[in-house]
Amino acid sequence: MRCSKMSSFIVMDIVRDALKYKDAIHFEVGQPDLPPSPKVKEALHNAIDDDRFSYTQSLGLLELREKIAYQYKKTYNLDINPKRIFLTPGTSGAFLIAYSLTLKNSAKLGLSDPSYPCYKNFAYMMDIEPLFMPIDKRDDFELHVEDLVKNRLDALQISSPSNPTGNIYKRENLKDLVEYCDENDIAFISDELYHGLTYEGEASCALEFSDKAYVVNGFSKYYCVPGNRLGWIIVPEHKLKQAEILSQNLFISAPTLSQYGALAAFDDEYQAAVKEEFKKRRDYLYGELSQIFEIDAAPQGAFYLWANISKYSDDSFAFAKELLENIHIAATPGVDFGKNGTNKYIRFAYTRNIEHLSEGVRRIKKYLSVIS
Repeated sequence: MRCSKMSSFIVMDIVRDALKYKDAIHFEVGQPDLPPSPKVKEALHNAIDDDRFSYTQSLGLLELREKIAYQYKKTYNLDINPKRIFLTPGTSGAFLIAYSLTLKNSAKLGLSDPSYPCYKNFAYMMDIEPLFMPIDKRDDFELHVEDLVKNRLDALQISSPSNPTGNIYKRENLKDLVEYCDENDIAFISDELYHGLTYEGEASCALEFSDKAYVVNGFSKYYCVPGNRLGWIIVPEHKLKQAEILSQNLFISAPTLSQYGALAAFDDEYQAAVKEEFKKRRDYLYGELSQIFEIDAAPQGAFYLWANISKYSDDSFAFAKELLENIHIAATPGVDFGKNGTNKYIRFAYTRNIEHLSEGVRRIKKYLSVIS
């Protein structure tokens, strides 16, 4: 194992230090502040009253897997066999299954730089070699087939909408990437956790282009239940037995109460209101912060802004600490997400209400006007 290469999240230090300040403004953590649908709460209460505390089968509740399959039919017109859907403890459990099914020791996993830091840390933990490919505003923060041709990969992982930039992979580009991977025996892993939270068009599912793709999703973002720790992975038909064995050994089953609660999560009317609220926050924060920082593009999905701070600093960690210590603003330094110019970026999450966000904007504007 290359655990010595694993890095901690600087943002968790920011989270801890922000607790010192009762008036802290929180832009740091990608955790929605909105509650889940009231139907989820009711389903959880009913599960408790019915003493639903035993393990489920390793794949998860069949009824929930059938509901997830129905969502893929309704959203993408895909017919997914529920046997291919595995419920996992958060998406972290799903990534462990995906990597275990597709990568051996010293295999190469292609990742964009910047990207979500857990990807590389899971790779290091499993003795997999992450291979980073730089992306920026010139390529709309998307990897392209030309990037893959330059590298020998065993698997490729992308996220769309992405963390930290909020971009959505264009449909034709995603199709090209999936087909190239199929043709060259490269496993394609698609993190689609922020599907549903899309504001400029819809995100395509990798399974629209190949049944061989591994698709990861969950209930923590769009469905607003991060603490219930429930995700899922869709695996190819020929990997079902291996995936079941992995599930049994890694975690026996996903949290039972969370699964019963998730049965009620597909509340279309409520979820539409969640999406609209985050869009309002996106529009507000983008409009305000783009007056202060260079923002390469309005985020199309998720709930993050990737802000270039180079007018004020070339050290995102130091700048984030400065904001916290001086005006009690908690934000995530870009260096958490890679090395490709990330020292010049800060990620702002719009996971609090507009009143909270506006107070943060007011403090930042005042502070930067003084130090500029």
